Amino acid sequence: MTDLVFDNVRLIDPRTGQDSPGRLLVRDGHIAALDAPGAEGAPENATRIDGAGAVLCPGLVDMRVAIGEPGFEYRETIASCARAAAAGGVTTLAVLPNSKPAIDEPALVRLLRGRGDETGLVTILPYGALTKNCAGEEMAELGLLREAGAVAFTDGIHAIADTKRMRQLLAYAQGVGALVVQHPEDPSLARGGAATAGALATRMGLPQIPAAAEAILIARDIRLAEMTGARLHFGHVSTAEGLELIRQAKQRGLPITCDTAPPYFTLNESAIGAFRTYAKLSPPLRAESDRLAVCAALADGTIDAIASDHAPWDADDKRLPFAQASAGGTGLATLLGVTLARVHEGDLPLARAIALLTGAPAALLGSPAGTLAPGAAADLCLFDPEESWVVQAGALPGRAQNTPFDGETLRGRVLGTWKSGRRVFGEQTA
Repeated sequence: MTDLVFDNVRLIDPRTGQDSPGRLLVRDGHIAALDAPGAEGAPENATRIDGAGAVLCPGLVDMRVAIGEPGFEYRETIASCARAAAAGGVTTLAVLPNSKPAIDEPALVRLLRGRGDETGLVTILPYGALTKNCAGEEMAELGLLREAGAVAFTDGIHAIADTKRMRQLLAYAQGVGALVVQHPEDPSLARGGAATAGALATRMGLPQIPAAAEAILIARDIRLAEMTGARLHFGHVSTAEGLELIRQAKQRGLPITCDTAPPYFTLNESAIGAFRTYAKLSPPLRAESDRLAVCAALADGTIDAIASDHAPWDADDKRLPFAQASAGGTGLATLLGVTLARVHEGDLPLARAIALLTGAPAALLGSPAGTLAPGAAADLCLFDPEESWVVQAGALPGRAQNTPFDGETLRGRVLGTWKSGRRVFGEQTA
């Protein structure tokens, strides 16, 4: 493999504290060295990439992705998801177990890891199912799944409803040193709902989900985590009340972490106006006060990571009356651009935003990804934080097109993505 030299770039790696102009050398698929601008000693035959002042950071690590395969390939395949990820600067995916069959057997964990490697575009880190078939009943073989390579355990889009069972699951996970990831929404309060309870949902005649459904389950599970000593992570947190509970738990020293997704700090419930099913998500979009609370929690460190919450659906799944349409949106291609809006608005420093997308989720999952440290795999994302582009459903990379950001102009564009030193997205520059 030919050596690569990235020159005239801004190197940002929050995991090592790097944030400065410089150049980076890649050799044999790994990062060999970081130098100051114009340093001597680049190999004569190296391929030189002039970044023209763009940012070079670790490839993004997305800790919440659904893939249609196995079982729902008509929505999306591993290959199509990998293409979308590469276009978004994402090189590592943590994949939810809600497939058909569910990822509740060690062989399926190994299969997913292998299929990711086969694409040459991404590393797939599979979640193991907490319960068999993600049905919330019988515990899956957590120990065997962990030995096979499951990075954490979750029932994905389904919360564990039974309190006693959740306690047992947390206790067992603690015993094997595993992280549990929970969908924070009380199932009985959310059942049949389509939009956040409030005046807008009432005017639209939609079945409602109270925002408190999130806080109620978070409060229960924080108490269970305290009882068991388990590490517990809440996915796509979206409400002020839920975030305040997590903030208080962290202040008490409990091993509680959480992530959110770009729709919850960019959009509010008004995006579902005119019964726009692309904006029907799970959890549903919230009130503006909740959106602002999510922005504040990103800034103060309550939120530990940003995940795309990528949920591919076929067009027919969305072309239904709002209450019947499937909940979820794609997010891989727009993950970086939407996150950078918080930087441009002054809510986050750029290095903090990059940390939430790279080193922080990698650390939560126990992955070596998400760093520019010498010796690390050369998984890289080159992006221009100022270049604008328009999101167009139907023109996104990958098979799924159900984006809640359709028609939005984003400021921040991926110029190139490299996986183990091989360019997997973008035009070659010299």
